[in-house]
Amino acid sequence: MSVRTPAEALEREWWSRLPRILYAPGQLFAELRDESREAADARQEPLVAVLFIAGIAMFLSLVALEPPYDRFSLDLSSLNLTLESIIGGALVALSNFWLGGALVYLGGRGLGALSGYRLARHVAGLSTAPFILLLVFVWPVRLGLYGTDLFHAGGRDAGVGSDVFVAIDALFLAWTLALVLIGIRVTQRWSWRRAAAALGVAALFAILLGTLAYASSR
Repeated sequence: MSVRTPAEALEREWWSRLPRILYAPGQLFAELRDESREAADARQEPLVAVLFIAGIAMFLSLVALEPPYDRFSLDLSSLNLTLESIIGGALVALSNFWLGGALVYLGGRGLGALSGYRLARHVAGLSTAPFILLLVFVWPVRLGLYGTDLFHAGGRDAGVGSDVFVAIDALFLAWTLALVLIGIRVTQRWSWRRAAAALGVAALFAILLGTLAYASSR
């Protein structure tokens, strides 16, 4: 009978804690206050899993919102869509982790936080967990109704159906932002007002970055 090492036991604990992000996020974010190397390593694999699966859902929502495939002569088969979703999801996950973490870090530092960039990355990454539910429960229905028309302009999804699913996407995004707010408040032990101010600073940086990216692409 094999005996688990302390590191393996910590990682197993993190896997068991992970669902709490959806119904008791404050408890889970409180665990992030332990910034020791051992604690950070133990939550690395669960964090990567959340980021990657949520990233796939976000990628699908983005390409359905602004279909890119009409520009190319592509046979958008199920295999192509699956491969592109995996690659796109990985890229979105990296962006959420590094860029999203940087925005949370800058927002916190702007309000006087002394914690490091790693903690901000972990808050940002875990906060994307609601999109896992979107991928599991909403996207199968959406694909079943509209198929690959979702990813072409003027497909069967145009109209009220599209508006309903875009609204659902927006609700999940709002849930994610609410988790970021809770994560900042709990990890920094701040009031709601101060945590909201930090989130506002992060949002300002995001708007600035988005404006610069848009201007450079023109």
